[in-house]
Amino acid sequence: MKPSLSALLMRTAAAVLCLLGCGIPSDSHAGGVIILTHGYDSDVNGWVSGMAGWIPRYPSFPGTNYTTYTITLTSDGTSYFYSWSRTNSAPSTTDSGEIIVKLDWSQLAGGSAPYDISTYTVAGVAAFVLLQTNAISDLGGHALAEFPLHLAGHSRGGSLIAEMSRLLGTNGIWVDHLTTLDPHPLNNDGNFEPFFPTDASAKHVYANVLFADDYWQNMGNNLTVPNGEAVVGAYTRQLTNLSGGYSSSHSDAHLWYHGTIGLATPASDTEASITAAERTAWWVTSEQRGTNTGFQYSLIGGGDRLSTAQPFGAGYPMIRDGYNQQWDFGAGLSSNRTLLTTNTGAWPSLIRLNCSTTNAIAQGQNLPLQFYYQWARPATSNATLAFYLDTDANSLNTNASFIGQLTVPGTGTDVKLASSSFPLVSSNATPGWHSIFAVMTAAGHSRFMYAPEKVLVIATQSLQPPTLDIGPINGSSVRVGINAVVGQTIVLQTSSNLLNWQSIATNTLSSTRWNVTNHTPAGMSSMFFRGLLGN
Repeated sequence: MKPSLSALLMRTAAAVLCLLGCGIPSDSHAGGVIILTHGYDSDVNGWVSGMAGWIPRYPSFPGTNYTTYTITLTSDGTSYFYSWSRTNSAPSTTDSGEIIVKLDWSQLAGGSAPYDISTYTVAGVAAFVLLQTNAISDLGGHALAEFPLHLAGHSRGGSLIAEMSRLLGTNGIWVDHLTTLDPHPLNNDGNFEPFFPTDASAKHVYANVLFADDYWQNMGNNLTVPNGEAVVGAYTRQLTNLSGGYSSSHSDAHLWYHGTIGLATPASDTEASITAAERTAWWVTSEQRGTNTGFQYSLIGGGDRLSTAQPFGAGYPMIRDGYNQQWDFGAGLSSNRTLLTTNTGAWPSLIRLNCSTTNAIAQGQNLPLQFYYQWARPATSNATLAFYLDTDANSLNTNASFIGQLTVPGTGTDVKLASSSFPLVSSNATPGWHSIFAVMTAAGHSRFMYAPEKVLVIATQSLQPPTLDIGPINGSSVRVGINAVVGQTIVLQTSSNLLNWQSIATNTLSSTRWNVTNHTPAGMSSMFFRGLLGN
């Protein structure tokens, strides 16, 4: 290349900025509470602890630390009590914001006295603990019910969590996710067990549950191996091949779900294992040996709950069958929920929160948000919604930046869809990726929720195009200097005719200058250069 070679810097149009903001796959599916519980004559020391231990190892788990509680419910025959203990990090110190609860009601669940405690009663005690702001001192005045809830229970535990969801709903609490694992209420839903109490039904999903899934089998004999049941309003996945595992189809139902969390082979729940044989036999092709089902539909998994996919083929349930269709959240309208007999409106609930743009947001521009909520009070009552940007997914630490708030009216027993936008200024929105969360407060109670999307904030100057300077090195090569903003990704292109351009190098700048040496192809008398903002 000759030293007299001309150079061209093309100004970059806004369309060249191909940076995605909200709507990309992200790691903000957290900041919630997962409650795992057992059934008859069981406890949390075996498979429940095994399952809890695998959740933080799930590929899309959003952090490096988390909180695990064991909450134990007991009785002296007259009164009921609870106690708690914690392993792992305190909730205010984690980056995931995730709280995993092992709910132990083994003293009340049968097998040893007192065994005759109905899940109606146990659910009342458990729901009470979730609603109390002083139940766990670690939480600094927050209740577990303030965060998005995923309730998962096996056998009688399926009955327990169904009744817990109902009781929470009568207080205004929405449950994000309800997972029943071979639910088997005693003396209800067609089951008959003499000398045992009558449990709460697990057959229906209540109107305050956003998504429900049910994994059940009927290969047992209902004498030594109980059968589960299909749940109306859930995505029901009947388990038809459970060879191996525990050699008990009822217990293998929770091992099947474990295999959708622990994706390794083998994956042990401390009592039985998913081996290559189970991976091959237990899941249909579209479920990809357990990696594309089950826990994938949790907030952490981030799976598409609105999917019309039918894993077993035409005529079988769709994933979206488990989505609440009492109101139109995107799955249409149908009567797939059982209405609550009452909703006191004691708590407001955010139901869904989404960022409604796929663009990066420059400082000074507005962040558009959309949300569904319910607060069963008259429209003359007002609730407050405050919005934040966060560097992680923990609403209890001090990493968040306030970006704005608004008031919304009560909804009665209806659900409302609303939208708003807030400017992201340099004082509250530093350049980079951020999680988005909101806090809804009314009647002395608050609920938190993170959007599943993240937002990319860019500095205003990040939209400035790069500048180029060119100097000769020798008769066949030149040095191209690219001057730009730190953090920008620059694509260097060349052309011989100003019409056809070819990319020759890409770099995300760690300093304000990037030098590139370029050699002239043989026979080319001139070459043009330009720098573009890239992704």
